[in-house]
Amino acid sequence: MKHILALLALITAAPLAAQSPMTAEQFDAYTRGKTLFYNSNGQTYGAERYLEDRRVEWSFLDGECKPGQWYEDNGQICFTYDDNPDAQCWTFQLGTGGLIARFENNPTTTELYEAEDMDEELLCLGPKIGV
Repeated sequence: MKHILALLALITAAPLAAQSPMTAEQFDAYTRGKTLFYNSNGQTYGAERYLEDRRVEWSFLDGECKPGQWYEDNGQICFTYDDNPDAQCWTFQLGTGGLIARFENNPTTTELYEAEDMDEELLCLGPKIGV
């Protein structure tokens, strides 16, 4: 009976552990050197390349990439981009399928899920040149 109770305690504790927001150190260790693709409501939303020194490149997968950086602020992971210095803050949790990101600037609007292996690369076409 003790073994069954112990097993039940582990099973019920696991979802609670997955709900804890990641620290900056955990987030950095999970993302650094990776390109992660995100979905929202079953649709591809975008991708972010995580570089050294907390630098990033974000794209809505339209060929344009926005360089930026991230930092931790009050338990949230905040991003600023070269074209938008206003902080966009998120909480990240590690679920069974990867990262779950909740936009904290307006938590009712956006929740992103790390897409399973997309077998794609982040395509950045470079600056627009023309008249």
